[in-house]
Amino acid sequence: MSEEVVLPIPNLELAQHYFVLSSPQLSQLHENARKELIAGIQADEMAPYYRLVISTGALPSDQTILESLENANKEELAKLDERVAEAEKQEGESDIADALKARANYLTKIGDKDKSIEAQKVALEKTAGAGSRIDVVLTLIRIGFFFGDNTLVTENMAKAEALVEEGGDWDRRNRLKVYRGLHLLSVRQFKRGGELLLDALSTFTATELISYNDFVVLTVIGNVLTLDRPDLKKKLIGAPEVNQVLPEMPILADLIKSLYDSHYDKFFVALATLEQTLLLPSRLLSPHARFYVREMRILAYNQLLQSYRSLTLDSMARSFGVSIEFIDNELSRFIASGRLHCTIDKVNGLVETNRPAVKQSQYETVVRQGDILLNSVQRLSKVLY
Repeated sequence: MSEEVVLPIPNLELAQHYFVLSSPQLSQLHENARKELIAGIQADEMAPYYRLVISTGALPSDQTILESLENANKEELAKLDERVAEAEKQEGESDIADALKARANYLTKIGDKDKSIEAQKVALEKTAGAGSRIDVVLTLIRIGFFFGDNTLVTENMAKAEALVEEGGDWDRRNRLKVYRGLHLLSVRQFKRGGELLLDALSTFTATELISYNDFVVLTVIGNVLTLDRPDLKKKLIGAPEVNQVLPEMPILADLIKSLYDSHYDKFFVALATLEQTLLLPSRLLSPHARFYVREMRILAYNQLLQSYRSLTLDSMARSFGVSIEFIDNELSRFIASGRLHCTIDKVNGLVETNRPAVKQSQYETVVRQGDILLNSVQRLSKVLY
């Protein structure tokens, strides 16, 4: 096997199925997730992972399956250990490294977290060549993604970036963008994460991490929140890679097109559907679903308010397809938190914008940042003197 071939291990789709089964609110998806998870575990001989899953009650325990998987693991690991021993006795450094990587990859494939991490680190020490070393580190990152170990992901992301700077080729640089982008989305950094995914849209090759369609979906979700309207049109709505996938994801198409075309009632329906069908069932995005929906609503409100000095509560409620009471409560909450620059005149039923002038806003930002800097300097001077 060529070292250019990146193995899709561990299988991250199985972690998604496990997440679904572990979420009571996703009960309508449990039957399919259960079938896919047990089939994937058996296909990859994942005895260690199966033990983990049944210990949490996500799958029922089947002793016959467990014994079959454990026997397969024992047999294969014996062969791999023998291969490593022979390589150490008779072969050169490259053959030893290949044997160690084969053993590490099998442990990764079967979902033995601790042993796979240790084996991958041993293989990394013996591996020569920047490209091969990057591949091992990317595998460690995937192990972190699979088990939700953010520390493991962060540590090895830094290693991968350093190795890429030292001598990574074009393909691995682009592959790393996808890894970084997904990690940033997982920690709610939608702007930077979306930028990286968008940059990799036309050069995507990281199929060992995520399918192409899922990658495009995450690229759209990450960027529709942060792009302004001209870039939304140019980089998403007009992108051939996005248009290729959108027919299969009509809700996502409705979301971005209704936002761009200012059809806010359709946008609200699409956003609510997106939350239920894509955000909440997603292992990556579920923790941020409430935040994402709130920020998208604020984005839509600001987009409408920018076009008017004032408008009635009734017309705004009709634009979004909601009641006057709903829009009144929602706007009041966002105004109080400083997220919307407007006021509500309840007597006349008006919403009046009061956006600060650009220069005034810039002046206030400079003053605020200057105060922070002065306070920091004063604290530092006390320490030094």
